[in-house]
This record gives sequence, structure tokens and C-alpha cells, in this order.
Amino acid sequence: MLDTPPLLVFIENTAGAAVKHHFDETRGVLLGASPVSRPYPYAYGFVLGTQAADGDNLDCFVITERALATGEVVACAVIGLMEQWEDGLIDHNILARPLGETAALTPAVERALAEFVVHVFDHVPGKVIRAGRFLGAEVALEHIASARGATAGAPARA
Repeated sequence: MLDTPPLLVFIENTAGAAVKHHFDETRGVLLGASPVSRPYPYAYGFVLGTQAADGDNLDCFVITERALATGEVVACAVIGLMEQWEDGLIDHNILARPLGETAALTPAVERALAEFVVHVFDHVPGKVIRAGRFLGAEVALEHIASARGATAGAPARA
């Protein structure tokens, strides 16, 4: 594993919740919530100090058995990247674990995440989400580095 500084992840949605919280990501202010078709298998949020192709912060699943609360900021180690496309636009997810923990990307974790992202918006007509490969920490770190140096531009298409 590369020796990198901790990743700070703002938790939007707790593991087991079937609701998606919507935050103003620059101010950390809750704007509202909406139901989802599947409960989150792991805590989900965004990486502070990044900007994805869609203009939001990079999305991140935090792989842990520990209960994390909405609004909590967690220092994490990067463990991988899950490719994802939402309505044809890149919307990859960083995969991380809290510092000091040993969670890994096992086949069971990968299956749970892929199942979730493909079906989380089944209740939204016309919404198409496609899961791709699970890649290592080095690829995730490159993705994070590019999002930290991101400039406004057109979203990338798959």
C-alpha cells in the first residue's frame, strides 16, 4: 500500500439506511432526503477537497462494520475504486476504510456494492446505472489526484 495522507470522507448516508441525504457539499448543509430502492450496504459520502466530472465531490463508500453517522467526517485509507456510470456519465466511487481498520475488497464486498449501485434507483424511471471493474488503491489515488486538480469542464462520457 502506498504511504499517503488520510482521506477525509464526509458521511452522507449510513449503512443500512434506505434514504439518500442531499447536502450542499461546499457548506455541509443538509438540503433534503429522498428514498432509495435498496439500503446502503456501507456508509457512503464524499471525499472532501475533490471535484468529480459532475461538479460534485468524489463519491466514496467507507467499508467498515463500525456505525458511522450522517454528517461525520472520517479519516480513511484508500483501498480501491469501483467504476460506475450514471446515465452514461462517469460517476466512479472511491473505496476506503477508516484508519486503523483492516477491511479489504473481498468478493462479498464487491458483490454487495455492485448489486447496490445497479438497483439503488430502480424506483426512478429511465435512470441507468452501470457498475464496472473494481480497481486497486493506486488507480483510486490517481483518480483522487485528478479530482483535486480538477477544473470546471464537460462531464466525461462512457
